[in-house]
Formats: sequence, structure tokens, C-alpha cells
Amino acid sequence: MQTTFTAFIGQRRLASGPAGDVALAVKRAGPAPAEPIIIFDDGTGRSVDFDLRGEDREVLARLAKLAPPPSSELPELPAERRGRGRPKLGVVAREVTLLPRHWEWLNAQAGGASVALRKLVDEARRASGDKDRERQARDAAYHFMSTMAGNLPQFEEASRALFADDRRRFTALIADWPADIRDHIVKLATSDRA
Repeated sequence: MQTTFTAFIGQRRLASGPAGDVALAVKRAGPAPAEPIIIFDDGTGRSVDFDLRGEDREVLARLAKLAPPPSSELPELPAERRGRGRPKLGVVAREVTLLPRHWEWLNAQAGGASVALRKLVDEARRASGDKDRERQARDAAYHFMSTMAGNLPQFEEASRALFADDRRRFTALIADWPADIRDHIVKLATSDRA
């Protein structure tokens, strides 16, 4: 899934979409707009900075270096000649600290500790996928909300309702907030957004 971004000029949504589209919309808004422009990563709800210097093609080239296209859009590389040993799986070595009984159990598993850990992680990811997406959506909504609505009425109560997953109370508390801010918070808080 491609990361999307949303730019706000004051309390009004300026643009939303892929990084390049949003960056060019912000650039066209002018060098010194009357209200500040903030760009948000919709996946995290955090503000980001785009380097808007130069011509449009230069801006787009810099953004392309920061965010490679989704793997489905990557060009195919010529096949490498394989040598002996294990295939390159993109494995990254890191330190894991466990108790001796955990190491004993892992080492007794078919394939050894690494294979067992990978299986356990994959199983946990499958089991908690929905909960993880809900948490990420809630956190993104909160980060955006803190920046754009931190001074609005009932912010603290709305935050509590968001984290309590009390959607009815949450939407009632933010109902009087500026429409673009309110609508974007609701979009981010919805975990099944596309």
C-alpha cells in the first residue's frame, strides 16, 4: 500500500494523496501563505517536512529517493548468479536476550532457534493483525489530533474517548471542531481505511 500524505493550511485541508501530489500543491500555495502549512504522513499522523526547493521535477526526484515505490512497481532486476550456501532472504542479525530455558526450548525446535523465532513472530503477526492496525490507526489519529486540535475545546475528553474506543462519545466531542480537521481525524482513526 502506498503511503499518503495530507497538507493543511491553517485549519483547512489543502491537499491529500501521494507525496509528489501533496508537495506540488504545497509549493503552489506560495512562499509565504497567510497561515502555516503542515504536511502529515497519514500512516503515522505525524508531521513531515518536504524539501520544496527548485523546479517541480527536482522536488519530485528528491521525494522519489526518500520513498521508493511499492514493491509491485519496482523494476525486475536481472537474476544473480547464486553461489553456495543459503539464499539471501533479507535476514538481519540482531541481539535477542532470553532466559536459558527459552534458549533450550528454541534450540530443541526443528530448524533451530532462528526458524522457531521466525515462525513465532509470523504467527503472532497473523493473530494480532487487526489489533495492530487498530492501534496504529488510533495512534495516527492522536498524533494528528495533538498537532491540529490540541487547543480546541474538549481535546482532553476526546483523547480519552479515542483511546477508550468509545466512538459515539468521540464523534460527539469533536463534532464542533473545524470540518476538515474533524473529518481527517475520523479518517485516520478508522483502521480499515484504504
